[in-house]
Amino acid sequence: MEKFWPTNYASRGAVYLSEGGGTMRNAYGNIAAPMNGYLWDAAARHSVSYRSYGEFAHWAPGTEDDRVAGKVKAVASVPGLVGHINESYPPWDLSIPDNRRLDVWEKDFASQVAQGQVPTLSIVRLGNDHTNGTRPGTPTPRAMVAENDLAVGRLVDVISHSAVWKDSAIFILEDDAQSGPDHVDAHRSPALVVSPFSRRRTVDSTMYSTSALLRTMELILGLPPMSQYDASATPMYNAMQATPDLQPFVKLSARISIDEKNDQTAYGADASMRMNLAEADMAPERELNEILWRSIKGTGSAMPPAVRSAFVRPARGAALDDDDDDRR
Repeated sequence: MEKFWPTNYASRGAVYLSEGGGTMRNAYGNIAAPMNGYLWDAAARHSVSYRSYGEFAHWAPGTEDDRVAGKVKAVASVPGLVGHINESYPPWDLSIPDNRRLDVWEKDFASQVAQGQVPTLSIVRLGNDHTNGTRPGTPTPRAMVAENDLAVGRLVDVISHSAVWKDSAIFILEDDAQSGPDHVDAHRSPALVVSPFSRRRTVDSTMYSTSALLRTMELILGLPPMSQYDASATPMYNAMQATPDLQPFVKLSARISIDEKNDQTAYGADASMRMNLAEADMAPERELNEILWRSIKGTGSAMPPAVRSAFVRPARGAALDDDDDDRR
């Protein structure tokens, strides 16, 4: 999908088709689908078991009340996930807390462990850190992020106390930075690697990309690269260690109220009401960033400008002449 998102995010007329649906282009999905499919398709080709929770899934027809009550099931939005999703796990829906999603996953995981049938690859989507902005009556941005963090902590706690922990690696990544303010680069996202083989209490400043994280998972799963992007990406070797540390992780409680709600006077309340939050990544990034910043930092706090950097990796053994040096 590396080829598709720049046109979509630049608002150059591309339709948002990055989660399936629409007219089928090939055996794997619509026009956004890679020629050789997605990670789960690669897993299927190499007999690697897999299961998705909320990723590339959408609701079957039904009312919002029925969805919240669990009366409507989820359906896969691409062929490769048909029969490989948990139909009770809520897909994208900002009205449903992520910890309710974790309840579904945890019940499924406990059953898999008991039967010795934990999938080799599991994809778990916890999307409420996107937030509702400051829509009145909905949880505040910081409450939604805290609730999301709590769900992530629960997942790590459960896996690290299970029988499969010694063979596990958990990769935690935001779907994308979407031009978020950052003092290094606006495209930067936090990534966590949690495993007995990950280096604990360590900040790895290696220049990784999302493709690098994908490549690392492929190496662990025994899958070949799917494109030039993951084939050339730097594996996350520096984040790993050879000697395992089997000490489990214990989740932390939220430090703020996850029930905190936006009121009618919140900064950006009217703008948040106008935004399209029915799907991921459809809200205007710059405007939503401003709302999130002022909601958390105070209405009088100015959001810092976005920083964008260029990362250049010279060809190995290449010499730079004077003109090259000047351009660099």
